[in-house]
Amino acid sequence: MIRLPMTFACCALLILLTQRGVAAEFQVGFAKEDITPTRPTPMWGYGARGNALSTGTRDPLYAKALVIDVGDQKLALVGLDLGRAPREDMLVRIREAIRQSSGICMSMIVGSHTHHGPVIELLDEPGKGQGAFDDAVAYATELEQKIIRVIQQAAADVQPARIGWGAKPLDMNRNRHSKIEPKPVDSELGVVRFDDLGGKPIAVLVNFAAHPTMLDVDDLRFSAEWPGQMMNAVEQQMGTPCLFMQGALGDLTVNRPEGIRGIEAYGQALAQHVVEMAQAIETRVPKRPRLETREEVFQFSTRMSLGNPLTRLLFRTAFFSELVAASVDEDLRNNLIRPRLTVVLINRELALVGGSGEWFSQHSVRLKERARDVRVFVFGCCNGHHMYFPTIEATAEGGYGADPLVGWVELGAGERMMDRALIHIYTMLGKYDFKLPARF
Repeated sequence: MIRLPMTFACCALLILLTQRGVAAEFQVGFAKEDITPTRPTPMWGYGARGNALSTGTRDPLYAKALVIDVGDQKLALVGLDLGRAPREDMLVRIREAIRQSSGICMSMIVGSHTHHGPVIELLDEPGKGQGAFDDAVAYATELEQKIIRVIQQAAADVQPARIGWGAKPLDMNRNRHSKIEPKPVDSELGVVRFDDLGGKPIAVLVNFAAHPTMLDVDDLRFSAEWPGQMMNAVEQQMGTPCLFMQGALGDLTVNRPEGIRGIEAYGQALAQHVVEMAQAIETRVPKRPRLETREEVFQFSTRMSLGNPLTRLLFRTAFFSELVAASVDEDLRNNLIRPRLTVVLINRELALVGGSGEWFSQHSVRLKERARDVRVFVFGCCNGHHMYFPTIEATAEGGYGADPLVGWVELGAGERMMDRALIHIYTMLGKYDFKLPARF
């Protein structure tokens, strides 16, 4: 195993006081922007579609940004109605732009994982999209600028805020992978409510884990799938923006209540639980606002030789050649993969943990059990997309999601990343004392 974690310290400083010695204020801003493609592009998510182009829009796609501002520390939380988060090169440019314009040095950009969004991997290079799929290449450039703009708008609109959250188990998802009983599942529905000082909601953040794959693979129209319908229903009932952050969905899909059919009905049923929870949450102004972050990029080996021409030929038959050429970068050709782990601690009470892939649900369940001193919400498809992260047990069981074809990363990588997430949480909580003995 090769592993060279790099800790980014840009946002690791805890800011308690402003220069005047007054406690930093907890502020929040929200903005959204339509990111629906206006031209036909290949669609993301199902290899069976090949390079077939989209045929229209079933319902619009949005980018929604919530910026938390605490003194010198600023965090952008972004939910995208897309299959994945931005590519690494896009993420780097987005972060640099918002750092320069808005002072934001950490972001968690999460794709809802809808399989009815556009491909964003194609590049303006021969054999990787140029010439064959110029509209898709242009869309990725436009998307990058729209994400920057929506974050900037949210940052410009911050106001003093209150915060509160809640979570409960909900029987609306199920394990689609395991044949072993009881099947692992992270059934937790998490809701975070942000209010202005008068108690009026600014936004509601929803965290739940299930694949948005209810629509038929042959439907080539863009759709935000059930997460979009859920957000629409919450916004209609509460009159406030709703932001969705996908969870550890690797082995989870929807579990429809009896009589529920279609994305509208499922989204509305889930929204009812969200609204009930959000309305019951008591928000408060943090007495000592704090915002702390940690981030690591790991280096692991791959479980199959993605640099092998025969392997790439296999992928081309499963997807299409330009997408494979654009997706298999130099690292993957050298059988290396560099997933990203992002950990945020808000007011030393709420931890947000994001990973750049489809974590299996047991990763999330175990982390929540082990982080005993804080509430933890886990975001999958966050700040990139490095395919599936099965658990060791799931890999031994085998099956889709756990096999090397889509679970590229080496055995045990997800467990090691979760261990690091736990260490970061406890470090930020001040649970570890690294002071040397006096004799040194």
